[in-house]
Amino acid sequence: MMEPIILDGTVVAKQIKDGLKGRVENLRAKGITPCLATILVGGDPASETYVRMKGNACSRLGISSKRVHLPKETTTIALLDEINKLNEDPQIHGILLQHPVPGDIDERAAFEAIDLEKDVDGVTSATFGRTALGLSGFPSCTPKAIMTILDYYNITIEGQNAVVIGRSPILGKPVSALLLNRDATITTCHSKTKDIDKIVQNADIVVAAVGKPKFVQGSWIKQGAIILDAGYNEGNIGDVDYDACLTQASAITPVPGGVGPVTIATLLSHTVEAAERSAGKNE
Repeated sequence: MMEPIILDGTVVAKQIKDGLKGRVENLRAKGITPCLATILVGGDPASETYVRMKGNACSRLGISSKRVHLPKETTTIALLDEINKLNEDPQIHGILLQHPVPGDIDERAAFEAIDLEKDVDGVTSATFGRTALGLSGFPSCTPKAIMTILDYYNITIEGQNAVVIGRSPILGKPVSALLLNRDATITTCHSKTKDIDKIVQNADIVVAAVGKPKFVQGSWIKQGAIILDAGYNEGNIGDVDYDACLTQASAITPVPGGVGPVTIATLLSHTVEAAERSAGKNE
């Protein structure tokens, strides 16, 4: 068997961001600065790091970022009020609510409050519906990133057996829909699935999105499978046992440096596109 291809997300992300530079300059020449608002509720260190990373990525491209940091005691009503303020602000083109939010908050209600045209993270039910139906919109960023990586490396999707491990509304379910829309045959596994190892053994493409470190074992992977690890756990560990699966796979994403950088680049791309759409309506 040939050496596996390392699906380098940093290379893919660079191509996306390089393609955004001219578009940002064009908008700024019209007096429009694309702006992403991030909302962080509470002080979770990992969430704070993610928000900071996204803000830094914006600034490097000339995209403005507005950070809204709310205390962990914030109520659902108070959070909805903040989201509505951002919805009504014409200077804000994208809204990202960093999740998870504290347990007392109705996260789904907060997601649903985001204006569809500013839902650059693809978290509303309307956006999920449009994704499933193959309509225009902003798909959830990590699922879109996975598809972008597959396309960048010219990996065949049509006719392949794809197993998605995880069914979250912003990762597992939408990536299953995106793969189905590209004519893959999909099996979505979850915590109640029996004999996951045997199901994965039949997969040509494996998407790991379960949130458990090294959950996917090398013995589960058939020779030549494509592995996309969307997990990120403490210690820079993915949901896949990388070393064990590397010997079986024909292509695999590392953690870090795989899906993560492309997810952030996708968020920036969606924000720029939202600004362009807004500018088009005002011309």
